[in-house]
Amino acid sequence: MSVEITVTLSDQDLRFAEELVEEGRYASVPDVVSAALTRVRMLERALDDPLAGMADEIRRRAELPKDQRLPWDGKAMAERLNERLARKFKEEAPDAVHDHAAPARRSRSVSDR
Repeated sequence: MSVEITVTLSDQDLRFAEELVEEGRYASVPDVVSAALTRVRMLERALDDPLAGMADEIRRRAELPKDQRLPWDGKAMAERLNERLARKFKEEAPDAVHDHAAPARRSRSVSDR
């Protein structure tokens, strides 16, 4: 059920909402407002129950039209994770190579499945 109401937006908020519509991210300014309220509802719920908030976000994203979904590139994701792991372990023990008493580290990587 939808109810028609009047909402007053600041000039800045209206411009932002109109930009989102022009970019094709939303069909109309009321859709932008509705999405914003959905996000606030989800944030409030997540504060009370973090797992419920995550479930809401997953559900919301799953209901998006395919052209609005976040792109998934497993290979690129694996590469980014491997780079992060390499940086993390380099930062944790930068002198381990020169320290003969330091324990050997196993190489960690994530593979694309």
